[in-house]
This record gives sequence, structure tokens and C-alpha cells, in this order.
Amino acid sequence: MIKLYTFPAAFGLRNVSPFCLKVEMALKYLDMDYTLCEQSDPRKSPKGKLPFIACGSDTIADSELIFDYLDEKSDGRLYGNLSKQDIGQGFAWVRMAEDHLYWLMVASRWLDDEWWPNIKQGFFGAMPFPLKAIVPIVARRQVRQTYSLQGLGKHTLEEQKRFAQKDLIALNNVLTESPYLLGEELTVFDFSVASLLAGMIDNKPASWLTLMAGDYEALGQYAERVQSSIGVWGRYTE
Repeated sequence: MIKLYTFPAAFGLRNVSPFCLKVEMALKYLDMDYTLCEQSDPRKSPKGKLPFIACGSDTIADSELIFDYLDEKSDGRLYGNLSKQDIGQGFAWVRMAEDHLYWLMVASRWLDDEWWPNIKQGFFGAMPFPLKAIVPIVARRQVRQTYSLQGLGKHTLEEQKRFAQKDLIALNNVLTESPYLLGEELTVFDFSVASLLAGMIDNKPASWLTLMAGDYEALGQYAERVQSSIGVWGRYTE
């Protein structure tokens, strides 16, 4: 049995992190036995972030390294049927989503003053006083510093929104023509991009990025298609 450590639910999402959700998708896709374990403090994780998995004596942190591990355990069922061109294109989309668009999603939640109260309640609301008054301020400062080091935080909000729109348009152009990133067939790379879009579109209340993504119908349809194909959703379903 594999234990997948994820964040607790928040913002109307059962699985609030796209990185945690994509690993859950992979486990379900591979039909591996797993259980979800909530970890509210990522600092207690092996690399200070989530997700990580525990399988027997093995502990693997970071979603991409987990995918490598699962691919090996499943005799190549994640990457083995893909061409070199597929893998190159797939990783290019994932890098754009996870290293660029993801940080814009973080900013739309953590650094928007109107959305910030949802972060305080969703992530820190259960903390006792005075921690619930102090820890959110420290955490938000750290997010702001990281966002600035990443580079996007050095731009104005309007410039950040233009960057986000370019990413969304690029994805929309592909997904208007094809049901999945690489064409007609679902691949491991869809887990990463669909998880990010699902969290972006389904988080409640809507952030400025939620509203922006809603202008591109193909993106929401794609996120639903991938989640339905696997039977794992980021949001709560009946």
C-alpha cells in the first residue's frame, strides 16, 4: 500500500495542490493501491514540500520524482509508450504550467488582498491563537519573496495578467484542436496540466485567474475530460 501525503482540503477543493492531485491521478491510472494522508505542515515533509509518498522502505518526495518511481514500478506504463518527440513536447507543456502558470495561480491566491482572507482561513484557521495571527503573516512574506526571486513578482499585476493570458491562450489553442495535450490519447503529461487547471478553475471563491481561465471554454472541458477519464477530481463530487 502506497501512502500519498497531501494538503488538507481547502477552497472547495478536495485536493488543493495540483502537484498532489497529479500524483493521485497517476496512482489511480496505474490501478495501484494507495491511501491519502493529510499533512497540514509541509515543513515536516522530507523536502519541506508536498506531495511525497511512502512505499515500504521507500520515501520519495517531489511529484516528478514520484512519477519516475511509479514508472519504474509499473514497467514503464507512464512514459514507456511515448516517443522521444512526445516526451519532449510533454515536458515543455508541463514546465510552462508548473514553473510559470502555477506561480501566477499562487499569486492570485496569496498576494491578492481581496483573496488573502481565504488563505488565512483555509490554511491557518485551525491554528490556536496567537499562531493563527502570526504564522500567516510570516508565510505570506515568504511567498512574496519566493515569487520575487522567481521573477514574476518583479512585474506589475497587469503585466502578470498578460503573462497568464499568454499561457492560457497557448493551452487553449492546442486543446481546441485536440482532446489531450499530445493528441487523441491521454498521457502522463495531462495529469500535470489538468490538475493545475482544475485547481485554478474550481477553487472557491473565484480568483482573478479563475475568472481569466473561465474565458477559455476548452480549458474547463479539458480539465473535466482528464479527471473523468481517470475518476479522480480535484473538487468534491457526489
